[in-house]
Amino acid sequence: MIKKILLLGSGELGKEFVIAAKRKGQYVIACDRYAGAPAMQVADEYEVFDMLDGQALDGVVKKHHPDLIVPEIEAIRTERLYDYEKNGIQVVPSARAVNYTMNRKAIRDLASKELGLKTAKYFYAKTFDELKKFSKEIGFPCVVKPLMSSSGKGQSVVKSADDLEHAWHYGLEGSRGDIPELIIEEFIHFDSEITLLTVTQKNGPTLFCPPIGHVQKNGDYRESWQPATINSEQLKEAQHMAEKVTASLTGAGIWGVEFFLSHKDGVFFSELSPRPHDTGMVTMADTQNLNEFELHLRAVLGFPIPAIHLEHTGASAVILATKASDNAPDYKGIEEVLNADYTRLRIFGKPFTRVNRRMGVVLCCAPVGSSTDQLRNKAKNLATKVEVC
Repeated sequence: MIKKILLLGSGELGKEFVIAAKRKGQYVIACDRYAGAPAMQVADEYEVFDMLDGQALDGVVKKHHPDLIVPEIEAIRTERLYDYEKNGIQVVPSARAVNYTMNRKAIRDLASKELGLKTAKYFYAKTFDELKKFSKEIGFPCVVKPLMSSSGKGQSVVKSADDLEHAWHYGLEGSRGDIPELIIEEFIHFDSEITLLTVTQKNGPTLFCPPIGHVQKNGDYRESWQPATINSEQLKEAQHMAEKVTASLTGAGIWGVEFFLSHKDGVFFSELSPRPHDTGMVTMADTQNLNEFELHLRAVLGFPIPAIHLEHTGASAVILATKASDNAPDYKGIEEVLNADYTRLRIFGKPFTRVNRRMGVVLCCAPVGSSTDQLRNKAKNLATKVEVC
């Protein structure tokens, strides 16, 4: 049962996945473009290279002969994964899933055109003139994003035609990979947004975690809470959409499926990640019997998942760096956070900072049925106590 896992991307989510894997006796090689990344600190081995370099990626796969390849970031030469899969390596969730979801164009067309899921109206722009043209069809406000990015980089809400030029350049600067193309989409006037963590299994039914509410700023996660408020009809609709899109993409693992909820217009499919989701870090507050990393590991290894059930109400709030530095940071205020009851603190261990980089997270829990608003305020207040020096 011991597998060799090649982890592509070694951020904070990868670190928690490695911890879950080591607790089940697995062997992990963590990869990233820089040394000392969080997951490397807890893995058995590590490799430092540019994962957009197909030859370098081939070399690492050939060197380690992994049983599984687990992508954790978008900036990967994903078309190579098809070859690895044909050669008997398990790609998580599947080569098809990773290739589709690492590119907003592929996943949006699959969801909207092939599967008929309700999404925001959208167009693709390869030039600034195309962006101007399509903005007239969509109207303002609208949202402009790179086809491939992470943590909200390059994403902006455009309120008028005067903002388009900045959005064009900002989108290209924030793009990961080598695709100079942006997506422009309708701004949905939603009441709330949720992440529905969805678990597909090798030999079992698709399972759903209790819905997670979240707040993003410039497309990047800032806080989340579980359970989110959603009526039973909308939850059933979101689950149906999530099961439909994950079945089409194929493979076993956990998926972070994002939805906009509108009292007037219903449920809109937004985005999907084929791996543990940043908003799902709230599950580390013991909100569930199994957190998202344990669920992901069990699913990809084919281990049993008897059930997923809510055990606590929880909230998370991120700790951000306020300045850039190439030096390993220090932290002040940890004692004040740890002095709070029913509270956990995770410092990610990133070896350098940049402005607004996520460096840690505060997690708070309370008995099921407790006020999520109070927990959110508690987590956000405690997160401000930690200073990244």
